[in-house]
Amino acid sequence: MVEIIGVHDCKVDAKGRLMLPSALKAQLEAILADGFILKRSIFQPCLELYPRSEWNRAVKGVNKLNRFVKKNNDFIRVFMAGVREVEPDNTGRLLIPKDLAVFASISRDIVLASALNMIEIWDKDKYEASISESLSDFSQLAEEVMGQINETED
Repeated sequence: MVEIIGVHDCKVDAKGRLMLPSALKAQLEAILADGFILKRSIFQPCLELYPRSEWNRAVKGVNKLNRFVKKNNDFIRVFMAGVREVEPDNTGRLLIPKDLAVFASISRDIVLASALNMIEIWDKDKYEASISESLSDFSQLAEEVMGQINETED
């Protein structure tokens, strides 16, 4: 499983390309050639960049859904809306397709934020607003989400 660390400020050029920061590129070096999947986030106004191996893992569950159940079919359609394969060019730039950039309000200043096995791509202002909003009740959220885990390490 890929584990990505860090938050990186970047810029998108006039053609909609972003340059992967060197620290992030170093983490992804072993899998750069496999390419990535870029999609809309389900819960946030951002994009999600999955390394190919992580995307394959994520869609295994989706592939098990019965397409003859309307709710499942509707979910699959929206989940897959705008999904694109993207590969870095020779200089390490990734092209953000126009429709996905519009979805996430991406224009120039962006943030690449690790989300463990994938990278969220945010408009910088939207990212800062999301973090500020989340900080107000993060301790309660942390207790609800992580308070259930009680594992001992070997």
